[in-house]
Amino acid sequence: MTTSAQRSARAALDAARPAVARLDSSRGSEDLAADLIEIWDAVEAALRTLVGTSALGGQALIREARQRQMISFDQANGIAEFEAVHGRLQDTSYRPTPGDSNSARNAFLKLDAALMEPVSQPLGYGAASAAAASVPSPTAPVADTVVTTPARSGTPRWLMPTVAVVVLVLAIGGFFIFRGGGSGSYAEGVDAYTKGQREVATNAFNKAVREDPKNPGPHIYLARMAREVGNFTLATSELTLALDADPNNATALREMGANMLQQNNAEMARRFYVRAIEADPNDKVSQGYLGCALLRLNRITDATNFLNRAGQGPWSSCVASAAQPQAPQVPPGASIPR
Repeated sequence: MTTSAQRSARAALDAARPAVARLDSSRGSEDLAADLIEIWDAVEAALRTLVGTSALGGQALIREARQRQMISFDQANGIAEFEAVHGRLQDTSYRPTPGDSNSARNAFLKLDAALMEPVSQPLGYGAASAAAASVPSPTAPVADTVVTTPARSGTPRWLMPTVAVVVLVLAIGGFFIFRGGGSGSYAEGVDAYTKGQREVATNAFNKAVREDPKNPGPHIYLARMAREVGNFTLATSELTLALDADPNNATALREMGANMLQQNNAEMARRFYVRAIEADPNDKVSQGYLGCALLRLNRITDATNFLNRAGQGPWSSCVASAAQPQAPQVPPGASIPR
């Protein structure tokens, strides 16, 4: 990103500072709504200047800025929450809440902080991302590296079978890694996610998206991380991209079901879990949570059939809370295939 782009983005954002200052005063609902809309317009204008496009808006614009590493995962989440507030304000009967004001202030401050970062390298690009860049390219499988390494002359004949077994194991491992999206950025993202290194994982998955836009795996993980922090809008957006890439991907369908179920939309959750089971009839996680969704829809007989097929599992807590009014606890559950 150029210094001039950063200065222009800051100028666009500065236009909202008076409105942000007014959020602390007691004002009527209509005046507050007008201020919130004004702040969002400035945030969106700053992001467009940052990205260098006027064609994108809303979630697509936030995702583009994030994929280019111009804003961090945390900053993107904060801005996405405010974008959801802006969406609610399109209903003229909606009355903004103190939480809406907090979302606006939080998004403004996060973007303001992003625009203050050094511009010598892409915003949000740190040591972890630099390490990601050093990971071998997915176009260089481990197996190829081993096979093409010249063998020393005079290797004992008794050692050759052992070498052959090692090469075969590496080749098989490489095959399964490549099925999930490559041995580079995607595999690094999976590893970082498993270790709880969310920012590293986000950077790696966004890089994997750029390397292979048709691989649904990175989008599925990005959706899961968004859902885990309650950003359902971003989760839905990422899962939509995953299903655009592979409409019959059982994992993406299951994750969309979890996304809907956690928002208490049992009917939509049911539909996606049914599609997930059609794609993978042996998916017990989808069967279990489908049973929970059916319980919430008061379809007791159907729910019992699927719960009996699934047996015990992480969905049991969802079933136990089915009679409760609060949102069901949908844990990360089954792993996403590598």
